[in-house]
Amino acid sequence: MNLFEQQANEFATRHIGPNEQETSQMLDTIGVRSMEELLERTIPGAIRLREPIRTGGPISEYEYLAELRQIAAKNLLYKNFIGQGYYGTIVPSVILRNVFENPGWYTQYTPYQAEISQGRLEGLLNFQTLVADLTGLPLANASLLDEGTAAAEAMTMLFHQKNRDHEHVGSPRFFVDQAVYQQTLDILKTRAEPLGIQLECGNFRQFTPDGQYFGCLLQYPNSDGAIFDYHSLVDQVHLIGGFVVLATDLLALTLLASPGDLGADVAVGSSQRFGVPLGFGGPHAAFFACRDDFKRAIPGRIIGVSVDAQGNRALRMALQTREQHIKREKATSNICTAQALLANMAAMYAVYHGPEGLKGIAHRVSLLAHTLSVELAGLGLVNENHFYFDTLKIAVDDPAVIRRFAESRRINFHYYHSRHVGISLDETTTQQDVVDILSVFAETRRSNIAEATFEMDDPLDNIPETLKRKSPYLTHPVFHTHRNETAIMRYIKSLENRDLSLNQSMIPLGSCTMKLNAATELIPLSWPEFSQIHPFAPAAQWMGYRQIIDELSSWLNEITGFQATSLQPNSGAQGEFAGLLTIRAYHESRKEGHRRVMLIPISAHGTNPASAVMAGMQVIPVKSDDEGHIDFSDLREKAERHGDILAGLMITYPSTHGVFEEGIRDICQLVHEHGGLVYMDGANMNAQVGLTSPGNIGADICHLNLHKTFAIPHGGGGPGMGPICAEGRLKAFLPSHFSLRLPAGDGQASHNGSGDLPTHAVSSAAFGSASILLISYGYIRMLGPAGMTQATEYAILNANYMKTRLEKQFDILYSGKNGSCAHEFIIDLRSFKASAAIEAEDVAKRLMDYGFHAPTLSFPVAGTIMVEPTESEEKSELDRFCDAMLGIRAEIRAIEEGRMDRNDNPLKNAPHTLGMICANDWSHPYSRQEAAFPSADLRENKFWPSVARVNNTAGDRNLVCTCEPVSAYAQAGAH
Repeated sequence: MNLFEQQANEFATRHIGPNEQETSQMLDTIGVRSMEELLERTIPGAIRLREPIRTGGPISEYEYLAELRQIAAKNLLYKNFIGQGYYGTIVPSVILRNVFENPGWYTQYTPYQAEISQGRLEGLLNFQTLVADLTGLPLANASLLDEGTAAAEAMTMLFHQKNRDHEHVGSPRFFVDQAVYQQTLDILKTRAEPLGIQLECGNFRQFTPDGQYFGCLLQYPNSDGAIFDYHSLVDQVHLIGGFVVLATDLLALTLLASPGDLGADVAVGSSQRFGVPLGFGGPHAAFFACRDDFKRAIPGRIIGVSVDAQGNRALRMALQTREQHIKREKATSNICTAQALLANMAAMYAVYHGPEGLKGIAHRVSLLAHTLSVELAGLGLVNENHFYFDTLKIAVDDPAVIRRFAESRRINFHYYHSRHVGISLDETTTQQDVVDILSVFAETRRSNIAEATFEMDDPLDNIPETLKRKSPYLTHPVFHTHRNETAIMRYIKSLENRDLSLNQSMIPLGSCTMKLNAATELIPLSWPEFSQIHPFAPAAQWMGYRQIIDELSSWLNEITGFQATSLQPNSGAQGEFAGLLTIRAYHESRKEGHRRVMLIPISAHGTNPASAVMAGMQVIPVKSDDEGHIDFSDLREKAERHGDILAGLMITYPSTHGVFEEGIRDICQLVHEHGGLVYMDGANMNAQVGLTSPGNIGADICHLNLHKTFAIPHGGGGPGMGPICAEGRLKAFLPSHFSLRLPAGDGQASHNGSGDLPTHAVSSAAFGSASILLISYGYIRMLGPAGMTQATEYAILNANYMKTRLEKQFDILYSGKNGSCAHEFIIDLRSFKASAAIEAEDVAKRLMDYGFHAPTLSFPVAGTIMVEPTESEEKSELDRFCDAMLGIRAEIRAIEEGRMDRNDNPLKNAPHTLGMICANDWSHPYSRQEAAFPSADLRENKFWPSVARVNNTAGDRNLVCTCEPVSAYAQAGAH
């Protein structure tokens, strides 16, 4: 390889951990002569790809950024007044630099291990407090994916609450006001039909509730920008035993009466305008708040307050029995990934501005809207919204003329199907912008004069007195303390220091693929050409995004062996749901809509059966054999029994147990013989890329976790992206979006990124969380085909090296026929419960003392840990983790042999905090050194858990999910 080829391939050497010498040592430890011999042992020869994949690259990091600058220039930065749920916002620089662009915030995993997640847990508790206060409802979760899907989650939650007997649904109807956002209505239609929910859309003034309705959804302010008092309708709905959802706007709620004040049962919306960039549609954190009655039913994650083993305040994810991975096919939601990083940004924005600052921003926006309305009236143009917050609906003679003049000045408005123009102002709007808008309308009237008078002290008579906010909000000290940049910077850093991220050590989570999130992949997300594009901007303005979308779709097709890709699903679980809807639509197109049985292995992740039920499928579990593979005889029996109504099979490959099953093609063929389709869960795609593919093994459709295999950061629990790829015959049934169906020139977009016959939307924006697609685009472009294949090879090498080092001291639960694993393996810890009273959780907590996040705990088998090192970790880090596990095994042996107490030992008391180690009193039979520094390297680089082991049940018994009064902190510290 010459110097120029080395430069083009430099990214692969930076992404992949082991060097050539380390590779040789690791292969020798495993007992194979070459990487190819290891692959032959691991992957069935029948499914190996014989030709290299064909994608872009490789290209150096410097060249990539230069190339991307040229692509970014194809996106045109217009001033956006489109609104419709997406608004310009000012991201405070201190938050942009210290949160959004900081790997100490974006590389953590979901906070299942609370003791090393206290920083982001506090940030999410702040988010819940922000949402609960502004909505006037007592219970809020730690974010959902987007506003449209949050509204759909509210609808399905209330449907299940009202109709507990699913066999006899007495109230199947749900009313939706015609002035909700179009993207929300489309998602409601998608979600309602498989569940048998009957949607009725109309004017809320003409809606008469009766016992057939379980609830209704209203927008506040609505999609026209109008504000209405819904008190009377809310009372009517409650009289018939129904529920009311208000989709709302957090910034508007600083001036408007809260949904709680109006009597709403649930409030949903997007926190995007709280300092989160537009990003062509995402990622943005949706919010969901409700009455306390729904605490056992609310979807998503709730951060709750508990105590640790020392009696100190500690945060954790509360009420985990609600989660789909426990409820499986009985789950009412498949929510897995949320938007934790973006929720933390929104929360920090509120901390930064405080209630007075937020109200000031809202007042300024509304004042500018009011001024614009008055001045347009002076031009003879009527704002049809009598009451409004930030949006005007202007009646015009010819919207096309307005559009022509506006776009000539690089201004975007919203154009209704009627003769109206929508103008939404936001935090970025200036007085000059108001004058520029006026000049557009003046010019259409052959005038070159546009003036505006700004009366700063005028009361906002565009908000009705009866709906002006009177209740307080954000009274907790956290929203009043950090006003200057020094204070907020230190607060952000103090929270970051309480979290273990990839900055500190590897996070060896099986099935979750916590690989390197390279800085070069992430830098472009902050570029204005990508961050400031509105998702409903005219197609000519996002040609850079179009190139990214088209090329990425083509590459994903190549990698999966399929012919069609939809980039819309904004989480893996959403991808599952979209894929199952695609299968359902395909069968219906063939007059076989009765095919509704989905076969799912018992080892599958809980989102699989939950997604199937949401798609209207009947779940039939399939057994596993003693080796952890699908029990082929059981599969055959169930495929034959349900052949006439078989929709398909959901399968993970390599298996959830980390093994390439030899009979995968036979499994797929069996399902096809009985008329079903095979859905492959892409969670373990990191073991396939370049070596085999879903299409090659016989699958028909799959989703890809871009936040796993393709390097998008996990963000402490989100964002994620779960696009689906499918064979050609399914292309017509992939998700689409209303904005992509508008003819060019009569809407905002015309490019269809999926099927030729759009069917349904599963996310609010056409391409989901579009801005983070840049990360996966960069990953594929810089690695190139050989680099991606090499990454897969090293994922398999690293896992097998660790397995080899550990298997003499631990039982490895499953392996392939030649004794190897795929990219992950399962360590069985169940025997230690009898021999030493040690549970898997004890091992997980003890790993924190060694400076590690635990592997995946008790999935897919209870009492085990599943280890996935990824290709990004160098040999020294793999060895450090193996040494930690072997050290823990020695501690367990000491308990087994009676040299260490069964109840008072380092594992049972882990993790050990700095406060515990430095306390005057130390009564344990092991030393402080054994507790805190079990390995020598920790003396130079020690990560201290900020709390001791968290008491899970205490938090559930006394649920607190908003910031407590300061007195509570003092009481907790007194223990």
